[in-house]
Amino acid sequence: MSAAASRPASVAQILAEMLGAVSGDRMAATVAALAGEPFRGRRVGSAGGAAARAWLAQHLADLGAAVSLEPFAVRFVPEVYTTPTVDWHDGTTTRRLAFGRDVAVHLASADQPLIQRGGLAVAGAGDPAGRWLAVPAGMTLFDAYGHAHGAVGLLFGRGVDADGWHYTMLAGPNPGPLPILTLDTATHTALCAAAGSGAAWLAANAPIRRLDVPATNLHATWPAGTGAEVLLTAHYDGVGDHPGLRQPAAADNGSGVAVVLEAARVLREAGLRLSVALLDAEEAGALGSAHHAAQLRQAGAAPLVINVDGAGNLHQAAAVEAGGPAHALLAALDQAGRHTGLPLVAGPVASDNRRYAAEGLAAVGIGAGMAGYHSPADTPDRVETTTLAAVARLVVATGWLAATDPATLQSLIGDRR
Repeated sequence: MSAAASRPASVAQILAEMLGAVSGDRMAATVAALAGEPFRGRRVGSAGGAAARAWLAQHLADLGAAVSLEPFAVRFVPEVYTTPTVDWHDGTTTRRLAFGRDVAVHLASADQPLIQRGGLAVAGAGDPAGRWLAVPAGMTLFDAYGHAHGAVGLLFGRGVDADGWHYTMLAGPNPGPLPILTLDTATHTALCAAAGSGAAWLAANAPIRRLDVPATNLHATWPAGTGAEVLLTAHYDGVGDHPGLRQPAAADNGSGVAVVLEAARVLREAGLRLSVALLDAEEAGALGSAHHAAQLRQAGAAPLVINVDGAGNLHQAAAVEAGGPAHALLAALDQAGRHTGLPLVAGPVASDNRRYAAEGLAAVGIGAGMAGYHSPADTPDRVETTTLAAVARLVVATGWLAATDPATLQSLIGDRR
C-alpha cells in the first residue's frame, strides 16, 4: 500500500464525501409525494396531515431512527367550510367574484353561512345601517368597527400574489361581530368608487368556522454519537385546501422537510448526536415548535437547532436568521456556506427557529424562496432541484461542523487554504 493510500483522509475530504452523497432527485421526489393527493393540504388536524405524518414516520424508521410521536392540542383553527358566494352590482352590471382570486374570507370574520344583501357604502362616510362597508386603505379593523353600527359586513382591500391568488393564513386576529371579506385591490377600488352611486349593492356570505383539532410532532433520534447535539427541524403542515382550491404546500414546507430528511440520511453515518423534529401547526402560530422547545428547556437539553423553512428557489442566496446563543452555530454556518459555495444573507426567517431561540436555545433558520406559497401556486414544479441540493449540502456541512470541536474546525480552515 502506498503512503498516499494509507494516509488518513483530511476533514475536508470527509466533508466532501458527505456532500457528494446528497441527492437532489431524492428530495424532489419527497416534495412531489408530500404535495400529492394522499396528503392534500396537510393542515393541522386534517386527514392529509395525519397521512403525511405516518408516511414521514415510516421514512425516518427506514433510516434507522427511533421514532416517537408527541400529541398536543390546537384551538380555534379557522376553516372556510364551503365556497363563499359573492356578487356585486356597480349600478349597471352584476359580477360574481372568484373565490381565492377576487375575494377571500378575512380571518377576523364572523361565521355567516347565509347570503346577505345590502347597499354599498364607504366606512366613515354616510349611514352604515344595512350596508356592506368598503373600508378605505389605511383604516384599521378597530376603526372600521367604530363606523359599522348596523352594517351588514366589512370589505377590506388586499394585494394578491404574482399569480393572482390571495394569501391563505391560519394565524391572525380573533373573530369579531361582523362578516368580513378581503378583495383584491382593483376590485376593492371599484367598489369604493361605486359606493357613492346609491345603486350599487353586494350580496355575500362568509362561511368560516373555528375548530379545536389534534396536532402531533414527529421526533426521530439515532444511537448516541459524539460532539454537540444537533437538532434538525422543519414543519410538515401546510395551510390546507379550500373548497374547490387545492393548495399543495410544496415549497412551504414540503421542500424544508425534504432537506431535513436528506441531511439526516447523510449525517446519521457521521456518528453525530443527531435528532430530527418534524413539526405540526407551524402555520397556526408555530405551536409545534413552541411545544417542543418548552419540553427541551424543562429537560435541560440544549441541542443546536437548524430549522429549514423553504428550499424552493435560492434567488442567488439563502436567508439566515439566528437567535439565542448562536455564535458558534453561526460560525459553523458561515464556514459551511463558504465551503459549499452557497451565499448567505441575513434575512427574516419567521418560522419555528424563533420558538427555539425564545427558550434560550441556539437556533438558526434557513429559508430559500417560496414563490406562490400559501396559495394554489405552491406546486412541486416550482421547487428547484438545484436549490434543494444546495440547501441540503449547507445543512449537512453546518451540522457536521457545529458538532465538531474547534480544533477540527480550524483544521478544515487550514485544509481549504
